[in-house]
Amino acid sequence: MRKLLFIYLLLIGLFVVYVYNYQNNESTTREWSENELRGSMDETYVMVTFQVGIDYWKRALKGFEDAAGALNVSVEYRGATQYDVNEEITILEQVIAKNPAGIAVSTMDPEALNPVIDKAVEAGIPVVMFDADAPDSKAYSFLGTDNYYAGVEAAHKMADLLNEDGEVGVITQPNQLNHQERTQGFQDTIFMEYPDMTVVSTKNGRGDQMVSKEVAEEIMDEYPDIAGIFATEANGGVGVGQATMANNLQESIKIISFDTDKGTLDMIEDGIISATIAQGTWDMGYWSLQFLFHLHHGVIEDKDELNPLPRFMDTGVTIVTEQNVESYYLQ
Repeated sequence: MRKLLFIYLLLIGLFVVYVYNYQNNESTTREWSENELRGSMDETYVMVTFQVGIDYWKRALKGFEDAAGALNVSVEYRGATQYDVNEEITILEQVIAKNPAGIAVSTMDPEALNPVIDKAVEAGIPVVMFDADAPDSKAYSFLGTDNYYAGVEAAHKMADLLNEDGEVGVITQPNQLNHQERTQGFQDTIFMEYPDMTVVSTKNGRGDQMVSKEVAEEIMDEYPDIAGIFATEANGGVGVGQATMANNLQESIKIISFDTDKGTLDMIEDGIISATIAQGTWDMGYWSLQFLFHLHHGVIEDKDELNPLPRFMDTGVTIVTEQNVESYYLQ
């Protein structure tokens, strides 16, 4: 009888311990949920770009939207339809007038948007830059590629393709900071590390396929021994590919492009473009909204506080070739 009573008491004791632990865990979970930082659907964040219809922005916008879903807020996508800095300034002014909770901006010019960006920040609207920076503006952070390093990686890949020997050219957008940095990283690396290679020409492709095709053909005419061309953006890479095909030089000229739009990936599959530099565009969009959300909610009140947002967040690059190109169609 005593043995049976002992077993009953033991079971009751275990049950009491279980109930206590269960209630304690429920209390902790409930407290965490009540304190979880969440927004509201009338809280709107805006992404502002240029050439809004191009494929490049799709993954950045997807990251922006995914972060909005996690934080329970709304987002809008605005921008210039063309590669026109004045149009982007106008669009940004219109966005500021609606007093959104925050703005993520990519700019085609490192200085032209500064007064408008500063106007937004001074009005209490958090602004972060992504993909292309305006470093002298009052924007809190820049989230994007270390573009100089991306140019370095492109130079190493070009050297590998050419067995470290030959004349190469660059087609870029010289007025845009991120393209300036890619070009500089490429040129510096060729000059310092590959003495048998020379960057013989750098031309403005204006982010346009037809213009890039034309200037690529100019390089081919001016330098008949050209062995490789680095294009610092996707439309330029496709334009260079078209130029090599039109002149039956796709076997002899190696092309390295930038980004992973379908036209670029198709040309890699067909062996026309040798490689492209893929950026972490989803991360740019996702973390841009996270940064803006925390600024708006006062989690970080001022960029000069003890624990500010980082001024620069590197979202990384990878090299895409025929060996891994299929996986990029799935992104």
